[in-house]
Amino acid sequence: MTAARLPEEAASAQSALALVALGSNLGDRLMHIRHAVERLAAHPAVRLLRCSRVIETPPMGPQDQGPYLNAVVAFDTNARPDELLALCRQIEKVGRRQRTDHWGPRTIDLDLVDVGGRICDTPELRLPHPGVGQRAFVLIPLSDVAPAWRHPETGEPLGEMIAKIGRREREQMRVVAGPGQWCSETVRAGGTT
Repeated sequence: MTAARLPEEAASAQSALALVALGSNLGDRLMHIRHAVERLAAHPAVRLLRCSRVIETPPMGPQDQGPYLNAVVAFDTNARPDELLALCRQIEKVGRRQRTDHWGPRTIDLDLVDVGGRICDTPELRLPHPGVGQRAFVLIPLSDVAPAWRHPETGEPLGEMIAKIGRREREQMRVVAGPGQWCSETVRAGGTT
């Protein structure tokens, strides 16, 4: 006879599609993103599925900093959202991220965008990530890894959100690497396209 699972245990045992946005504008930006994805893919609760293109964009916050490289990865996981947030924070710590200025420069930034369409609003974690629907530097790479994604709160399709992006924002983007081209061989061997 097996013990009954608590609701949170049952939820964590089920697999969910998770989406993480990555950004860097200090040092070897592509290396920082690559290493973060390798660390993410090495976690036993993560099965990496796809890596987006990498795009270069102007900073969202203060303009007296260098441009960002941005990407999104999709993975299958049975971890809870709070566990994934802790993993992202640990990867940032290893990547020497310093949280000094809001929207300031950083070696690596990992934002949990969505976990299985769950809606969460706690002081520590908001899902889907707030502002995702207005951030071209997330939406464009997101279209590479989850083209059928819909905003969990509004139900708005990704394509409609992208259509609302201004022409100026699109013109300011530059593709640095195509989908999956920048992932290491180790990550690609794990299923990344």
